[in-house]
Parts: sequence; C-alpha cells; structure tokens
Amino acid sequence: MKLCLDVGNSQLCGGVFKDNNLLFQFRYDSKQINSSDQFGIFLRTVFRENNHNYAQLSKIGIASVVPSVDYTVRAACIKYLNISPIFLQSHLNMNISIKTHNSQEVGSDLIAGAIAACSLYPNKDIIIFDLGTATTASYISHKHEYLGVSITPGCRLMATTLQNDTAKLFGVDILIPEMAIGKNTKLSIQSGIYYAQLGFMRQIIIQTIAEYSLSTTPIIIGTGGFAHLFASQNIFHYIISELVLLGIKNMIEQN
Repeated sequence: MKLCLDVGNSQLCGGVFKDNNLLFQFRYDSKQINSSDQFGIFLRTVFRENNHNYAQLSKIGIASVVPSVDYTVRAACIKYLNISPIFLQSHLNMNISIKTHNSQEVGSDLIAGAIAACSLYPNKDIIIFDLGTATTASYISHKHEYLGVSITPGCRLMATTLQNDTAKLFGVDILIPEMAIGKNTKLSIQSGIYYAQLGFMRQIIIQTIAEYSLSTTPIIIGTGGFAHLFASQNIFHYIISELVLLGIKNMIEQN
C-alpha cells in the first residue's frame, strides 16, 4: 500500500492506494497540525477505522505547500508509520518537464496534478483548474511540458476577504447562485464569487488557445473542493477529485 498526502493551506487530503485502487481517503485541518505525536496518532487511527493495517505500507509520498508543517508531518510518518516519506520536488524523476522561469516556485500540488493528468491523457494539451484556497489554472502541452500557471483567489478566500475587509458585508455559504444579479446581499455575494470563478476559467481557456495557437481545445480537468459547483457549466471534460493524490502516487512509483 502507498499513502499519499496533499498538504494544502486549508486542509490536508490523504489517500491510500493498493496497486491502482484508491482504498480510502481522509481529510485533516492543516492549521491543526501541531505536533508529530498528535498527527501520527491520527494517521494510525485512520487506518484502524478503515480496517487496514498501516504496517502494510511500502511508501509514503507528500505534496506540501505549507513548509511550516513539513517537519512535523515527516516526523509523524517516521515515528508512527516507520517510513521516511518522499516529498514531491521539481528535481525528482517524473513524466513531465517544467518549463517555467523558476521550477522551484511551482507548487508541488500543481506538479502532482500535472503528473497525473499526463498519465491519464498522454500526448494531449491539458488545462487543469484546481479550485481550492486559491484557484489555479495550469497548462501542460502535448509534449508533457508544464508551461505555467495562472493564480487567483479561490471561492472561500473571496468570501472571507469580503467579510473581513468590508464594513457591511458578511460571510456566506459557497453555492450555485439562483441568478446572476442577486436580490439581497447574501445572493449578491454568492453570485459575484461564482461568476468571478466561472469567468476566470472561461477566459483562461480562450487566452491559452490563442497564445499557444492551439488548433483544438485542450483537455480541461477540474479538481479541488469547489470544482463540483461548476459541473453543469460545460467547462470541464473531466472532474477528478483525487487528481493530486494520483500524481503523488505516480511520483513515488518513479522514485
């Protein structure tokens, strides 16, 4: 079995694979990763509650965008699971080449998503929209070249900023709005957030096709916690919630 951990700014997402089968997934509040003992006990508990033995693990892979918790997570894996994890980094063996100005600036979660996408759809131009704390749009060419990313605040971050930095606006649930022009403050905020994200994605697709002179529309993949909100908008060819975990699995199999 292989344990894959995607450490994001808001949540840590984990998955355990056996061969190519995802046995179970779990989540943990990234801000609550305080000690290796606390997190290590949590990991053991997750295995027990899902009726699997952590002693059968062969590898652990981690994609982290929160450097402050990396030591804690690594220590928990070593102490409680008896495995030293592999952190995804740009210099490792992988099925993509990173063609940005500074490959070390590219988030490991973005790299993992690109690795998985190229494995699933080889020799295709691909745009990945990852809708999490931030919303990112990564473009990978049919030559498996990671050419860059566009980054904008995600749905929850937009809502939090409006709540915290304005005098009269308040927090709302992130939902598909009933109408584009809201009839009250709550509906208006929900609409603004939703259509800002939708407009961003549509424009990125248009601009990418134009800038790279693509003759056909790339494969469009949606992932991340808010991707499902846009399932009815004909933006995505595929929504793959476990895309980053799949990429981490592929990475540790190659290293």
